[in-house]
Amino acid sequence: MTATVPPTPSDPPIPDPAGRVELPPGTTLTDSRFVNDDLLPVPLARRRWTTYNFTALWVGMAHNIPSWLLASGLVALGMDWKQAVFTIALANVIVLAPMLLTGHAGPKYGIPFPVLARASFGLRGANLPALIRAGVACAWFGIQTWIGGQGIFVLLGKLFGGWAEASEVGGQPWTLWVCFVLFWALELAIIHRGMETLRRFENWAAPFVIVGALVLLVWIANKAGGLGPLLDQPSKLGWGADFWPVFFPSLMGMIAFWSTLSLNIPDFTRFGAGQRAQVRGQTLGLPTTMTLFALLSVFVTSGSQAVYGAPVWDPVALAGKTDNVFGLLFALVTVLVATISVNIAANVVSPAYDLANLAPRLISFRTGALITGVVGVLIMPWKLTETPELYIFTWLGLVGGLLGTVAGILIADYWIIRRTALDLPGLYTPGGRYWYTSGWNLRAVAAFLVGGVLAVGGSHSAPGKGPFPEDGLIPFLEPLADYGWAVGLAASLVVYVALMAGHRRA
Repeated sequence: MTATVPPTPSDPPIPDPAGRVELPPGTTLTDSRFVNDDLLPVPLARRRWTTYNFTALWVGMAHNIPSWLLASGLVALGMDWKQAVFTIALANVIVLAPMLLTGHAGPKYGIPFPVLARASFGLRGANLPALIRAGVACAWFGIQTWIGGQGIFVLLGKLFGGWAEASEVGGQPWTLWVCFVLFWALELAIIHRGMETLRRFENWAAPFVIVGALVLLVWIANKAGGLGPLLDQPSKLGWGADFWPVFFPSLMGMIAFWSTLSLNIPDFTRFGAGQRAQVRGQTLGLPTTMTLFALLSVFVTSGSQAVYGAPVWDPVALAGKTDNVFGLLFALVTVLVATISVNIAANVVSPAYDLANLAPRLISFRTGALITGVVGVLIMPWKLTETPELYIFTWLGLVGGLLGTVAGILIADYWIIRRTALDLPGLYTPGGRYWYTSGWNLRAVAAFLVGGVLAVGGSHSAPGKGPFPEDGLIPFLEPLADYGWAVGLAASLVVYVALMAGHRRA
């Protein structure tokens, strides 16, 4: 062991007036198994993200093609537009709570998600939740990059005749592969420049994407002479017995859409100027933006039905219907900015830190980002979006159950067991208070297993609609599957608190 900490316990970190803590003067942490420059706490002088920065971050992440398509997926399942928007709005209000709770550790201690997880899972055990989060992010990175590449392909196809008729490679036109690879490379080039570049990019990307979406609304409303008949379409489910079996798994799926960030939000809030900045910024940015974006997608699609006789839910396909060169170029830039904004922030930052936590000696933040980009392509996760059932119930439902389980343990440990008081040097020190059993907190692992089994053990699919048995993987747990995120969070939280009740607090 080569890490050293202040010589006496009488030298604790001294918080600043805003309650933020940094390593005590003279602390040296050099054990490369658990430390590198990217995992160390952000110094107070570099914690300067404001309310606007966090709001812009969420606006930039929320305005993307998959979140635009959320409302369409719910309508395809039988909801009317009011039910779809209500479901999305409620989900984002709910997921905001764990987002703020886990985000608290960021401004206070300046630590990323995998280091926070060391307090509950142990210095080595933290790799379990970190790799789960990283795997989910890699899959999302592939989905978003493919969608972004397709957007460029469609819009360039309108500008260059014959673009879509190019010879095929691997079942797709080679021009589509070129768009995909170029878009992938552009994303990694931006993240390679670091978090400060991301902050500046999000600051101007957020208002630009909002303007782009509003321009699309004005354009389609002008062509339609007003919004179309879609807003008058009744629900196929009503508000009775047919609605609730679709509503609850859909609600869990919508929560799961951002449950990824409810874990690793400290990766961003660690740069916050204080708690007020992250609380206000996230509250202003997440639920309001997602709700407004859902409304916007419904209104634009409504107009498309009036103009083209059928609803066009994909904003790229809709923008591609214009013959105006300037309009196509503007749509192309908007798609680029919107997709890059969310993909880098939501799906590259977290696994870059998570993979660095796995082997700090070998993997830096930038190396982790490159690995994420490669894995995200190799696993080809875009197939998960082929049907609403597969996308919302299977992919988002399964992911939400597992991530909710991890969130329950993090919240229980940080807020209930430790009352937000962490030994900052101890998070990097083998043999310290977070070493537990050879670096693993077996209580956290047990709580994760219990919560995970309860959350996803009953996963089921309709006949021919998905990979699970019709009566569930574990049949008697099938009734819980529709509430996977909530079940996982509540079960793991209760079990963890019970198991840790007799354990020495930090």
